[in-house]
Parts: sequence; C-alpha cells; structure tokens
Amino acid sequence: MKKLIAILTVLCLFSACSKDENDEIDDTPTAKSADDYRGLMRDFVTKISKIGKSAKSGFVVIPQNGIQLVTTTDESDGPLAEQYLAAIDGHGQEDIFYGNPDDNVASSKDDIEWLRGYLDRSKAKGNVILCTDYCSTESKMKDSREKNDAAGYLGYQAIERNLNVIPSYKPFNENDKVINKLSDAQNFLYILQLEDFKSKDDFISKVCATNFDLLITDLFFYEEAPFTADDVERLRQKKNGGKRMVVCYMSIGEAEDYRFYWQKGWKRGNPEFLDYENPEWKGNFKVKYWNTSWQDIILKQYLPKIIDAGFDGVYLDIIDAFEFYEDRD
Repeated sequence: MKKLIAILTVLCLFSACSKDENDEIDDTPTAKSADDYRGLMRDFVTKISKIGKSAKSGFVVIPQNGIQLVTTTDESDGPLAEQYLAAIDGHGQEDIFYGNPDDNVASSKDDIEWLRGYLDRSKAKGNVILCTDYCSTESKMKDSREKNDAAGYLGYQAIERNLNVIPSYKPFNENDKVINKLSDAQNFLYILQLEDFKSKDDFISKVCATNFDLLITDLFFYEEAPFTADDVERLRQKKNGGKRMVVCYMSIGEAEDYRFYWQKGWKRGNPEFLDYENPEWKGNFKVKYWNTSWQDIILKQYLPKIIDAGFDGVYLDIIDAFEFYEDRD
C-alpha cells in the first residue's frame, strides 16, 4: 500500500508540472481594474497564446523579462498566476548572471536571487527558462554556461548587446537530435539585428552552419519582406543533420516605427495607444498595450504573419512595460 501511494504521489506531481497542448486555454480576463497593469499584460499574453496554439499544434509562447507576472502579488513567494503560467511554455530572461548593470560584468548576488525566486517557480510548473547573458570573454562565458546549467536553465552567451552576431563557439550540450518541442532543446541562438548579413540567403546559410537547437529571430530580414515558410524550413536545418525549432521575436509592449504597421503621421497620442519614445532605443515607443486597437494590430495582423510563415512560436518582448505604467502612476 505504501508503495502504491508513493507511485500515485509521483504521478500527481508529474501531472501538475507537465503541460498538455490539447488543454483549452482559459482566456477569461483576470485584470482586476483598469490600472491593474500586470493583469492586463497577463491577459494580453494569454490571448496571443490561445490564438497561436489554436492555429498550430505545438506553438510555443515565451515572454521575455517581466518575470514578476508569475505571481499575483509583488513577491516571488506569492500565489501563482496559474492561468498565465498555463498559457506560456517558457520564460526568456536577460542579464541573469552577466549584463546587469554592464555587459561582461557579473550581475549582483541580490539581483540573481530576486530573479531566481520567480524563475524557479515558473520552471517548477513545467516552463523552460532561457537566459541571455551579455558577456564576451571566455572565462565569463564559461561561468555563465556553468551557472545556467546548474540552475536547470538554457543559457545563451551573447557577445554583443545588439544581438547581431552568430557566435563562433559550439553550443553547450551540442547534439544532432530533431527538436520537436521546447523541452527538448539543450541550447539556443538569439539574433535579431540582421543588417550585417549580405542577404537573406547569407543569414540562412550561416545559421544552418551551426548546431543550435533553437533559433530566436525576427520575422523580417532587415527591411525586406518577411521570412517565408520555405525560409523557416531551411532555418530548421542543423549542420550535423538534426533539426531545430525556429521561434519569432515580437515586441508587444512597444511599437516600432520600422514595422509594417507603422503609419505616416503617427506620434504620441495619435493613435491613442502610442506613448513616449524609448530614450534608449530610437524609434521604439511605449504603447498602452491594453488598448483594443493596439491588440488588434498584434492579434489580427502581426501574429497571423508569424503563423503563416511557419514559425514554431513567439518570443514576446517588452513584457515588462507594466513597470513603466506602474511607475508613472
């Protein structure tokens, strides 16, 4: 009897921490009020997840930063935001071990512990944690790899903050497997600024000369047309014969003046969702992400392009836009 109880307990724990892609996503709004900026962001991400997963089996949703959303209070040990956690498949986190406050500088112990308080709770719910450390010297890259591995995270050592370079180092835990789901990945490549590549074919060829299990990149090659389904299929090919997943970057907390949706004459307040320009990234503007018109751009225009191109999921940026509005209030 004791043995049976132990087996049942293990099975129950496994079931609680695993994700079933066939489960219907509950997108009932959870925001408590018009100024519940965290709840409003959770609700937006959940809408994206429901559309993506309904359109394509195995579609993954990975929010970057804004990790505080995993709990419903301002503490990492608070009640979990279960609906939000069920809608996503992983978390992207920048600067966990290197990059805060400066590139190639170790992050403080307090900052690491604060982030891990949230990240580990999400990981315990079955989400994959993808950490981008900004470091460029061999000893620090090695330290980043070891610390991420010890924590059970996938670590990427970005040698440029602009994410414009494919690193020459071999991926950690390099393998020739076919990666069909996020939990299969042992490493990842994160590259967004593609203007330094000669052409789309040049970029695809250089990605295919690597063995990274997961690629996170933009929908568009620089200012050209978006990647096609054929392009994405080519990007899946690893050098050693394996196959990788390809996930598309999409900013949902800022509007970018170089995107297809941007219209001439747009400025702060026109349209009404457009807010202050980001002083650190010219051409990027904070948005009132709960605004219906902005959500329609993401849900009815941007996301369908990503799905039609055959990407395996979305990597959502500026999730932490809620901090801007909380601080402003």
